[in-house]
Amino acid sequence: MCGAHDGGGVSMLKERTEALLPVYAQFPVRPVRGRGSWLIDENGDRWLDAYGGHAVAATGHSHPDVVRAIADQAADLLFYSTAVAHPRREELAAKLVELCPEPLDRVFLCNSGAEANENALHLARRHTGRQTVVSVKGGWHGRTAATLACTDGAKYEAAARRSGIPLSRKVPFDDIDALEATVDGSVAAFIVEPVQGFAGARDCDPGFLRAARRICDQHDVVLIFDEVQCGVGRCGAFSAAESFGVIPDVLTFAKGLGAGIPIAAVIATDEITRSLSLGDLGSTFGGGPVPCAAALANIAVIERERLIENAVAVGGYLARAAKSLGVARVSGRGLLLGLHLSRPATEVQAALFGHRILTGTSTDPQVLRLLPPLSFSRQEADILVAGLEAVLQ
Repeated sequence: MCGAHDGGGVSMLKERTEALLPVYAQFPVRPVRGRGSWLIDENGDRWLDAYGGHAVAATGHSHPDVVRAIADQAADLLFYSTAVAHPRREELAAKLVELCPEPLDRVFLCNSGAEANENALHLARRHTGRQTVVSVKGGWHGRTAATLACTDGAKYEAAARRSGIPLSRKVPFDDIDALEATVDGSVAAFIVEPVQGFAGARDCDPGFLRAARRICDQHDVVLIFDEVQCGVGRCGAFSAAESFGVIPDVLTFAKGLGAGIPIAAVIATDEITRSLSLGDLGSTFGGGPVPCAAALANIAVIERERLIENAVAVGGYLARAAKSLGVARVSGRGLLLGLHLSRPATEVQAALFGHRILTGTSTDPQVLRLLPPLSFSRQEADILVAGLEAVLQ
């Protein structure tokens, strides 16, 4: 009976798995629970999560305050669209304005980073009456047609072409001269990640971002900061704009905003948005009561537990420890870090799986990417460092 039961379970699992279209290469773990920086698999084994589900688990997995806020709101009102006002939506918009540098004071709530970036580009094109977008080589902005056109990589550009979307003009990373030569009066927007995530946690030189602000002002071009991965406290301030000391016209948040509940935000200046009319923007699920409740609770935990300060401190500790192990260079800020290795990062990642530690890779084959929860402790960092030491030495 046991053998028959096990075989049937494997068969059912295979059928369920085959029903899904392939998306990402699969980590060798099937988590059933999560607490803080740890995942618990079907066998009860604990895995240290230094990847955070693509930087989503900002306050850790299933923080009790976030779980409680979701449950309470779901019990009161699970959903209604933006056709009606709702206090959680209004509270979240006000909180985001409070946390972002002036004059970023108008908020549109949606569901994902790609949707946020798509709407940011829409605002820029509407405001300027122009079509052309400039982006940075190595940048990743999403999988919608418009965001794929701004994303670096041949297969992503090919997907944009199939949709008939013109590609962005792409400038080399941190190249001010190229930016000067590329941005002109025909350009609607320059979109940039202050810290490029998928490219290997490459943090822009602050001088490049200051130059971008100056050049965009010179040509009346909308400056967009894509903070989908590097925002919400991950890089030294709530927004990377504040961390770098450069204020865009529009910025976007997503991944870490809802602690695992899908929600994203576009925060823009009044100048960019003042001509909008009813119906110019919209999203059925954007700003729903439950995601807004999750985001408010998530932000409250970040503030109360001083997780931005923790991200800076533990990120610095990890960077120093990695260098002591012979890692050639550590890029990024806070808890968005890229370890530049002397061997393929996929090999190191696979070896760390053997220690039940999850990390990420990047488009740079020798960069191991770390995106743990902002609550990642010094003790958890030591476990990660010990795993790296065992693998690298």
